[in-house]
Amino acid sequence: MTKSDDLDGKVGVVTGGGKGIGKAIAKGLAENGVKVVVCSRTKAELDQVAREIKENDGEATPVVTDLTDSDQINGLVDATVEAYGRIDILVNNAARSFLRPLIDLREDGWDKIFNTNCKAVFLLSRAVAKIMGKQGGGRIVNITTIGAVRGGAGMGVYHASKAALSMLTKCMAVEWAPLQINVNAVGPGLTKTAFSQPIWDNPDMERMITARIPKGRLAEPEEIVGAVLFLCSNQSSFITGESIYVDGGSLAHS
Repeated sequence: MTKSDDLDGKVGVVTGGGKGIGKAIAKGLAENGVKVVVCSRTKAELDQVAREIKENDGEATPVVTDLTDSDQINGLVDATVEAYGRIDILVNNAARSFLRPLIDLREDGWDKIFNTNCKAVFLLSRAVAKIMGKQGGGRIVNITTIGAVRGGAGMGVYHASKAALSMLTKCMAVEWAPLQINVNAVGPGLTKTAFSQPIWDNPDMERMITARIPKGRLAEPEEIVGAVLFLCSNQSSFITGESIYVDGGSLAHS
């Protein structure tokens, strides 16, 4: 996607920004002039992302945050406002999953997935929406997955949590439209990240998966960024409550 001048000077928060898709999104926003606050639980990863952004003449602030802790969520919001005075963009990218059959998943495993993938998104988005509403608007982009609309084995609770996130996206969009806050989602297909490595690192499994993708390969993290930038820009000013799937044609081929 070409650079969008209307993003220049905006302030954005990216969760799970230390690696993978979150890192790619943080760097993509920064390249378009957004002052980016990156958060995750791992300081070393965040510091590296912030360093790479600054080396490319961007602006970034790392904030270590455990999104399952509501006090730390509030601390992230406060740190962003303290550093930059406002929040224009929130990208809820952080997620958790286990590659495990439903019959073997423990109760605390269910809770860990839903607490990160749904509850944390709700709490952080609500806190940010209160600020955006006072500012006159903003953009929230939730990162879901094609698994939100298609069942699968081994990651059933992850899929269920992302399906819940898709509906939460719609509900937030409806309630917060009067505040001029657009809420949308981007759903990647299987992407080559550390998060999904247990799947694509198995050659036989990767061949089986890519055989079902019309483009014939997995996505790279950078290929998810364009849809996010579009939904954060003025080009999408009348789009809210929608999901864009970046999946190489996977859902079309279902």
